[in-house]
Amino acid sequence: MSNERIHVEHPETRRIHVGVGGWTFEPWRNNFYPHGLPHKQELNYASRQLTAIEINGSFYSTFKPEQYARWRDETPEGFKFSVKANRFTTHRRDLSTSRESIERFTGSGIAELGDKLGPILWQLMPSTQFVRENIEAFFRLLPKEVKGKRLQHVLEPRHESFVSAEYLELAHKYGVATVHTDSGKYPSIADPGTPLAYLRLMRSEAAVPTGYAPSLIAQWAQGSKAWVAKGADREVYAFFISSAKERNPAAAMEMLRQLSLQA
Repeated sequence: MSNERIHVEHPETRRIHVGVGGWTFEPWRNNFYPHGLPHKQELNYASRQLTAIEINGSFYSTFKPEQYARWRDETPEGFKFSVKANRFTTHRRDLSTSRESIERFTGSGIAELGDKLGPILWQLMPSTQFVRENIEAFFRLLPKEVKGKRLQHVLEPRHESFVSAEYLELAHKYGVATVHTDSGKYPSIADPGTPLAYLRLMRSEAAVPTGYAPSLIAQWAQGSKAWVAKGADREVYAFFISSAKERNPAAAMEMLRQLSLQA
């Protein structure tokens, strides 16, 4: 695989960002990463094969501003990071008590990513049910910007009670997008009422070289093209995560190929 930046052929597809969760995964070495590639060069390499990465280490740890700045500088122009919020912000029964944790996370240095900062992902516990007062209290705490950088917020509910018109109406009220997943374990929520589509694709298979059959990836690619074609404010983030993780970079690259973002 070339170390050159992916060539973007169609202006609309610049608003479709495709990648994986994280970039440090031992099975990717000598698989996705070239043989002998130093570990410290993995982000540099991955960011030239993909167009986005979901930072998920931030779910478990707090990174320093200089780390975010280093990641910004190691990646090419146009690359995007989404950032998974620390679990202490959302893994609690009463979400109205999250203010301090939210402020600590959003003030931890994510603004250092600059124009490469994409959405913030807030993942709820599978046991968290949709109770309007609780979710609205949380939405009210989400900042609209940090250090002058506008923030995009995405909620990942993992309980079936969120599959409701009332939840979507509330999310629209606060400008929060909702994860759409193909997981058989978590609810798959389609939300045509927001300009941001955030896909977390969790069914890659080890026996398939591209993780998903190319015909299935074509459905996600075509759906993403149709989404952004509906308006200049529309954007898609698609991440292949979980399941057969060793195949997820290949799945992302196949989707990019089908989007005509790479040869």
